[in-house]
Amino acid sequence: MIIVDSALAKRHAENNPVRVAMVGAGFMGRGIALQICKYVQGMELVAIANRDLSKAKRAYSEAEIETGVEEVASVEKLEENIRNGKHSITDDAMLLCKAEGIDAIIEVTGAVEFGTNVAMRAIENGKHIIMMNAEVDGTVGPILKVYADKAGVVFTNADGDQPGVIMNLYRFVKGLGVKPVLCGNIKGLHDPYRNPTTQKGFAEKWRQQPSMVTSFADGSKISFEQAIVANGTGMRVAKRGMHGPTVPSGTSLKDCFKDLYPLEDLTNGPGIVDYVVGAEPGPGVFVLGTHDNPIQQHYLNLYKLGEGPLYLFYTPYHLCHFEVPSTVARAVLFNDAALAPIGAPTVEVVTAAKIDLKAGQVVDGIGHYMTYGLCENADTTIAENLLPIGVAEGCVLKRDIPKDQVLTYDDVVLPEGRLVDKLVALQRRYFNATDNAEKEQILKSVYGKSESLTEV
Repeated sequence: MIIVDSALAKRHAENNPVRVAMVGAGFMGRGIALQICKYVQGMELVAIANRDLSKAKRAYSEAEIETGVEEVASVEKLEENIRNGKHSITDDAMLLCKAEGIDAIIEVTGAVEFGTNVAMRAIENGKHIIMMNAEVDGTVGPILKVYADKAGVVFTNADGDQPGVIMNLYRFVKGLGVKPVLCGNIKGLHDPYRNPTTQKGFAEKWRQQPSMVTSFADGSKISFEQAIVANGTGMRVAKRGMHGPTVPSGTSLKDCFKDLYPLEDLTNGPGIVDYVVGAEPGPGVFVLGTHDNPIQQHYLNLYKLGEGPLYLFYTPYHLCHFEVPSTVARAVLFNDAALAPIGAPTVEVVTAAKIDLKAGQVVDGIGHYMTYGLCENADTTIAENLLPIGVAEGCVLKRDIPKDQVLTYDDVVLPEGRLVDKLVALQRRYFNATDNAEKEQILKSVYGKSESLTEV
């Protein structure tokens, strides 16, 4: 959005920067810190929270901020530093959520339970929340959006990452009068049986965590990403796991898109989210659309988009951390979300066994050795009592589960006391309510239990 740069320039000229804090200082977090501190006028990264304080300090150091960085352990000290133009680091993320003087929080940990708590506490304290955490967004994003709306703040995924880029393209295509029928993601690899051992070398090359790299390779991450897009558009999946066709590496998407997906899946219903493996331009995104006006069809053909019935629009790259500041500015200055759920979830990410699992085992995390994620339509997930992979970590298996079988709630014992489990249950109750009065009563009953949303 070009208008963002003018708005930030105005804030810079007025010496009134947008003040943002960040939770998480890993590979992506450090890139965000560098981008904001070095290359974005009118915005200030006032604080970073990370369990390992040395990593928070490293993020500032790599952004060439060596002085005026102080460790804080109280809201009062954090607020004092903000007033005095100093930068703060802390191992207590909740300080950032509580402190005055912070307009928005960027959550970039990738942890589900922890990230859910951060999002809820930020919303509770009237701060916009930018989710670089697809796992949280794809699990409880719709109910977090409800709470954000109640609090008058923006809950959003980020520009730059593929879901945000898809949504920007979707809005552009829809604005042309073209009907989007598929929102697509382009992958170079998909193997659901990859694990941190197989991905160790790649992770070391790019200085990333093996489990994070694995979550991309095994399809869990793209499942979350496409679920988020579905929930932001009302689209669905054509089948469990999506079609995910593979084409010869380097194949131009323009040469093959008309043959990738059954036309009836695109033209019947609200459209679908899906992906393709091996096509170029990777790692970009694309939208397929239709148009029912013959005059406009003629113009689209003139402009080299072909004769239809499908028209291809694509963005040949996604630039992750480079564009996150744009999301912050859109939220704070324009009250605009890059990508947020529009209502009840339409697609969720369910848990499949990566290997044969045994009764009594404790399920490990996303991108580890035991499970991978698959997109499934939310109504099917509920009807079959399927286990979202966002809540699978830490569950104890009640019975043996064969490789590739999808897990249900009946197969596991959930850990006690987790906020994410409570919000999944609340999300289903809320969106199953038959009228607004019933929905309000559900929310009021939660508020009534505690002054803090994070203690529901």
